[in-house]
Amino acid sequence: MTFKLTRRAAVSALVATGVLFSATSAALAQDKVQLRLATSGSETDQRSVAMAEVFAPMVADFASYEPSYNGTIFAQGTELDAISRGNLEMSITSAQELAQFFPEFSIFTAGYVHQDAAHQVAVFNDPLMDAFKQKAEEELGVKLLSVMYLGRRQVNLRQPKDELTVSTPADLEGVNLRMPGTDAWQFLGKALGAAPTPMAFSEVYTALSTGAVDGQDNPLPTVVDAKFYEVTNQIVLTSHLVDLNYIAIGKEVWDSLTPEQQAKVQEAADAAAESGRQKQLQKEEDLVSFLKEQGMEIYEPDLAAFRDQVQSMYLDSEFAGSWPEGVLDKINALGN
Repeated sequence: MTFKLTRRAAVSALVATGVLFSATSAALAQDKVQLRLATSGSETDQRSVAMAEVFAPMVADFASYEPSYNGTIFAQGTELDAISRGNLEMSITSAQELAQFFPEFSIFTAGYVHQDAAHQVAVFNDPLMDAFKQKAEEELGVKLLSVMYLGRRQVNLRQPKDELTVSTPADLEGVNLRMPGTDAWQFLGKALGAAPTPMAFSEVYTALSTGAVDGQDNPLPTVVDAKFYEVTNQIVLTSHLVDLNYIAIGKEVWDSLTPEQQAKVQEAADAAAESGRQKQLQKEEDLVSFLKEQGMEIYEPDLAAFRDQVQSMYLDSEFAGSWPEGVLDKINALGN
């Protein structure tokens, strides 16, 4: 009987300990800072992977990172407003989305403003960005932590290189280049020297195969995914748009963190951005090799000639009306 009682007491003690442990764990979990991140990207998107595999573990001691994908909790384009209202902690946002609130951010959506991935980082970390970041914090309640590299858009043509070699914008004169249909995209097509043609993306493959358009512009992963290499012969590495996203966090959330936690969140965001950047750069390099194996001719034109013409046309357009004076010169000075 004594044995039975002892065993029962032991079991009761273990149960009590388990309950206490569970309660303690729950309390500790509740004490963690909740960091919900909303993105329109998928779980396998390189930005999502970088945040889940690099950012999350680095802040796990004090924060609960809770991502949602494919616009499930907030539709694309509404995340910044949700952060501003205190309904969301983090997002992966774009310069285009920020320009909806602050038109001066449109400078970071223009052709040939960013030269490459390293230039993006230099620009983001330069004092010239302070006024942009401060405005987002003070007027929207959004703090920009780091910049993520998405890739470079290139010109992809039907004509073989011996029929059409593109060195300067003048060589694209009369070339029907499919570009997205918005005014901003059509303007960029004209600035490149081409005759931009608006067309739904789903129609591009057939249009290239029939000659309805001479070419299209997209990052190399899109060229491969859409199999445009089957109906084109060359890629001109114009790199006319070096696309980006920002890792954003609510300013109120940021201010609630201790200085040590802030430093760790910043370090984690930078590490995630760097991880994604290197993987994307490697992917682009690998795709150049793949496309050459498919018979594509790939080469770089006179980038200075393209940059000079495109920037000149932007500065003479309404698009530059909101750009702070002198900022483009400062951006250019940070590049090659």
